[in-house]
Amino acid sequence: MSATVPKAAALALLGLTGTPVMVEAAVTRQLPGMAVIGLPDAALAEARLRVRTAIAQAGLSLSSRFLTINLSPAALPKHGSSFDLAIALAALSASGEVPDGRLHTTAHFGELGLDGGIRRPAGLLSAVVAARELGFERIMVPESGRAEALLVPGIGVISAPDLAAAAAWHRGSPGRWSEIPGDRRRDDGQSGNGPRVSRALAEPDMADVVGQPEATEAMVIAAAGRHHISLSGPPGAGKTLLASRLPSILPDLTSEEALTASCIASLGGSPVTELIRRPPFERPHHTASPAAIIGGGDAAGIRPGAITRACHGVMLLDETPLFSSTVLDALRQPLESGVVEIHRARFRATFPAALQLVLASNPCPCGNADSPDPALECTCTPYARRQYAQRVSGPLRDRIDLSLEVRRVSSVVLTESCAVRPTSRELKDRVGRARALAAARLSGTPWTVNAQVPGNWLRGPAARLPRSHTAVLDQALGRGALTLRGYDRTLRVAWTIADLAGRDLPSRADIARALALRGGRR
Repeated sequence: MSATVPKAAALALLGLTGTPVMVEAAVTRQLPGMAVIGLPDAALAEARLRVRTAIAQAGLSLSSRFLTINLSPAALPKHGSSFDLAIALAALSASGEVPDGRLHTTAHFGELGLDGGIRRPAGLLSAVVAARELGFERIMVPESGRAEALLVPGIGVISAPDLAAAAAWHRGSPGRWSEIPGDRRRDDGQSGNGPRVSRALAEPDMADVVGQPEATEAMVIAAAGRHHISLSGPPGAGKTLLASRLPSILPDLTSEEALTASCIASLGGSPVTELIRRPPFERPHHTASPAAIIGGGDAAGIRPGAITRACHGVMLLDETPLFSSTVLDALRQPLESGVVEIHRARFRATFPAALQLVLASNPCPCGNADSPDPALECTCTPYARRQYAQRVSGPLRDRIDLSLEVRRVSSVVLTESCAVRPTSRELKDRVGRARALAAARLSGTPWTVNAQVPGNWLRGPAARLPRSHTAVLDQALGRGALTLRGYDRTLRVAWTIADLAGRDLPSRADIARALALRGGRR
């Protein structure tokens, strides 16, 4: 009769998705040693050295025979050092030091130091969320990651500063471990054990924008419907200023969005002690590579790009035509689907990418095209201007809902506008009321904002508008000035304009305004 093989549960993270891994340990009749099998990477293959040293430092002992550690499923590639804790406990169980009663029902996530301490690996918050979704009763984490793990309700958390404390918990003996069951914590954001949300630091204010009332209102429309927007204008017109203030008029993230944003932040390696409540803002440089924007991966693991870090927030591409065409065209699919898929030879990962994109560009390389000031004459050739404009492809432009030309502020406008500038708080309240109207209208559907609503629903019986209202759109579609995608996106903007005005349905004027903001006048 064969001996029982102890199994300790661990988690393999592939992006934000977790897969359960059972760490099996068996003693064989060979010379003392240890082997780790099951497609480990280089960092994981070195775990046998960290584990043996940490066990000795913890005052525990391993079997004097050969230990084989198998990471099941064996065909799944495993990356990183987060399996150290599970490997050590499985090896100790096979050596008779630790009972195996709760090893397979408890997820383990931690890296071992040579002194026997347990350290926090990158992605701890994502691992706790994955463990809860996979049905684990509890998860064991390093003491340094306790506050981060407690952000996730519905799962018990055991924290241990070192391997000796982790082994003591499995033995049921006193030690420096602490345990908080999942049923003793509420997802209310207020209790001491519930998720805490980060308080917003001082954000830039939209009141800093001077003399651009049309552009400010366009940013409000973009924020209310979560629409993509393009800003074009000469240097110094305020394009970057407007874009950087867009997050300040966005509502706080919901609990689900805050947890997603925090999980993405935890993949960067820094501890997350509070849920991220304010929408993130990313502003990559125009020299960024496709992997930096979209995400990438290699033998060392998968890394999210800026488009994922900006999830539920804003990403600004300043000086858009200077970005490589490969980067710009790679944005097309994520903007449509809200997710980005990274395919490599041995794995595939999916990251969320539900963001607002802001494109900011000059009208030409020198920036003075169409300037009313004769002193600022454009020095670019027609060919250079055409090439500059074509850096942003037609399919990408077709996915932008609002297109706005921003002019420089004159001294007269500067003087008149000093006393009448809405603040971000006032605009945020308007955006919140408009989103509440949209959410009430869309109740019972999977969508909460207008930018998420598919075109077949907008054109279907649930939201179909009278033909007299959509006549201008139908004419633009008929003569080829709009694609069907552009038709649907214009309808979404029209619904947002109506929500901001408190109307039940978009009027003809709302649809005409949405078409003009899209660039239909040209």
